[in-house]
Amino acid sequence: MNTLDPELLRAFVVVADRLSFTRAAEQLNRTQAAVSLQVKRLEERLDTALFLRSTARVELTAAGEGFLSDARRILALNEQALARISSQRVAGRVRIGVMEDYGTKILPRLLADLAERFPLVQVEMEIGLTALLLKRLGSSFDAVIAMHPEGTAEGELICRERAIWAAASTRAVEELDPLPVALSYPDCLFRAWAIEALDKAGRPWRLAYVSPSLAATEAIVGQGLAITVVKGSMLAPGLRGISPGRYVPSLPGAEIRLHRAATASASAVLVVDHLASRLRESSLGS
Repeated sequence: MNTLDPELLRAFVVVADRLSFTRAAEQLNRTQAAVSLQVKRLEERLDTALFLRSTARVELTAAGEGFLSDARRILALNEQALARISSQRVAGRVRIGVMEDYGTKILPRLLADLAERFPLVQVEMEIGLTALLLKRLGSSFDAVIAMHPEGTAEGELICRERAIWAAASTRAVEELDPLPVALSYPDCLFRAWAIEALDKAGRPWRLAYVSPSLAATEAIVGQGLAITVVKGSMLAPGLRGISPGRYVPSLPGAEIRLHRAATASASAVLVVDHLASRLRESSLGS
C-alpha cells in the first residue's frame, strides 16, 4: 500500500514555499542534494512531476499546485495527532510581529486557539509596519508576519492578497480633482505603491491625511474625506473597493509571508509552525 512519508511532504512544502531547493535546504538544515532526493522520491511515489526545474527558477506544475494544499493538510493533521499523544509540555515565550490588519482582524481568533493548544506558552504580539518589524526579527521577534510585493522569495508564503483602493460607500470621493488620499508613514508599502501608481498614471492627488493607524485611516475614509489602499480580503464595513480605470490606477499584487528567527527556541518553532498552518487554513476559507 502506498503511503506518504511526512518528511517527504515537508520537503515538498518548503520547496514550494521558497521556490528554491537551496533556500529550502537552508530552512530544513539539510543539503540541497538531500532535499532534491526527497522531492524526487515523493514524485516517484505519486508518479507525477511536482516541479518544473530550470537553472534560473523552480515552479510548481499544475499537479504540484493542486497537491500543495493536500500536503499542508496532511502535515497539519500529523502534527495535531502527535501533539495529542505527546507527553511534551510546550512552554515559554513566543514573540510575534504582525501588520495591524492581520493583528486585529485575523490573529485574535488564532491566538485563542493557540492558548487552548499550548496553555503554558506566553504569546507576545506587536503591531507595526512590515519594513520596521523585519529589522527586529531575531532581536525582538521569533516570527514576523509581513506583506511583500508579489514574487518575493524571502520567507514562507502564507497567501496572496490584492491591494485595492477603498472609499466611503456613500460618496464618490475618487471623482475629486485633485484626489484626496489617506496613507500611512513612508515605511508603509501601500503608501509607496499608491504614490508610485498615481504619479505614473499622471493622476492629480494630494496627501490629505497621514496616520500609522489603520483604524484611524479607515475612519477618515469612511467619512468620505479621502481614499486609501487596503487588502482586498479586509475591506472594512462602510467602505467599497474602487475598480482601476478612469479615476484610480492599478496596484501591484501582494503576498503575505512568514519570517522566522534562526534563534527561536524549540517551543517557539512548534508554536509558529502551528500558527502558520492555521493562517493558511484561514486564508483558504476566506
